[in-house]
Amino acid sequence: MNISSELRDLDRLGLEMYQLVADLYPICRSITGDGVRHTLQGLQQYIPLEIQEVPTGTQVFDWTVPKEWNVRDAYIKNDRGEKVVDFQVSNLHLLNYSIPIHQKLPLSQLKEHLFTLPAHPDWIPYRTSYYQETWGFCLSHHTLAQLEDGEYEVSIDSSLTDGHLSYGEYFLPGKTDREILFSCHICHPSLCNDNLSGIALATFLAKYLSTATRRYSYRFVFIPGTIGAITWLALNTELTRRIQHGLVISGVGDAGAMTYKQSRQGNAEIDRVVSHVLQNSGRAYAIEEFSPYGYDERQYCSPGFNLPVGRLSRTPFGTYPEYHTSADNLDFVKPDYLADSLSIYIETIEILEANKRYLNTNPYCEPQLGKRGLYNLSGGHQTTQERQMAMLWILNLSDGKNSLLDIAQRSNIAFTAIAQIANILIEHHLLTEILE
Repeated sequence: MNISSELRDLDRLGLEMYQLVADLYPICRSITGDGVRHTLQGLQQYIPLEIQEVPTGTQVFDWTVPKEWNVRDAYIKNDRGEKVVDFQVSNLHLLNYSIPIHQKLPLSQLKEHLFTLPAHPDWIPYRTSYYQETWGFCLSHHTLAQLEDGEYEVSIDSSLTDGHLSYGEYFLPGKTDREILFSCHICHPSLCNDNLSGIALATFLAKYLSTATRRYSYRFVFIPGTIGAITWLALNTELTRRIQHGLVISGVGDAGAMTYKQSRQGNAEIDRVVSHVLQNSGRAYAIEEFSPYGYDERQYCSPGFNLPVGRLSRTPFGTYPEYHTSADNLDFVKPDYLADSLSIYIETIEILEANKRYLNTNPYCEPQLGKRGLYNLSGGHQTTQERQMAMLWILNLSDGKNSLLDIAQRSNIAFTAIAQIANILIEHHLLTEILE
């Protein structure tokens, strides 16, 4: 597999991903509702996404699919009839999943339902109340400080009724039914890095994989956080036996270094491949051990499934001040960072696709490379020496047990170099693939 030629113009792809982020930015999303549907329908312009609807009340392991939430409008007016908080200005102003309400109350009571960020007085926080029926508003701390004593009209035109949880799925069959899973959450409203960036990257990754020759099959799921992953796993428990590798895509548009959170297994092939890519990327990076807190990797890695699924992002969630605030906006993410993240995902896929096991067809002592024209490969001295060492390592370790990644890591030679030399040895009938 080689899709690099399809992705040469990373600058263009970064701009296109950024445009998708901008197009989806105004939509008010939640764990259910029309905002999720509109988002998934928008993605259907790029990939043939199948939209699934799971009814309210469906039992999914220890959880139940909740009521569906939709909102049309919400505001707070002062006693002069002026809107001091307006959902139409920013959908972050409304506590996500607020129940409908229309009443007047004094400022002292209203403050019990208001949320601000005193440390960042110009920003609006993002808050939710999915599983406790209440209401509230989020606003800048400066706005709160300017509210005068008096009576305020509070209006939330929302609905919380039996409906459905919506999610999207796109499956790309490969030569085998062994699957690579990519998952991103779609439940956040106007937040760009968390997680419109993940939605955009997953969409473009799927789009370009659709044109590639694939050894693995690929499954992309666009799901509400937590309850969406739990629902998908409950409905697809048997299918998970096919999943060989997986990544949760999140927070891939900011300026921070790439960060990989390992799967629960810790040394799964996906853990080793991503680590190898980052170590050889020439970029700053970080590797985190698994913990049962975070995004949906904690559902895929729950002990009943223990799937080899890690999370590959840039700056980890909760460690940058813009996280879950109005400052996570279109100025916070950049096309260059989206493109850079995409390139790391592509390199990871290329290694997974090429990471095979081979058997040395001439295992008794070294084969005579000179008579095959392989002893002095053309190139600079350093390059020639590395290629010769790669050849010797491959021939020595290709006993049917070691993969090319095993050989790359043990020899301390980049996987790309090992894979290139392996192909040369195959052409000269010195290696044969172990079929799985």
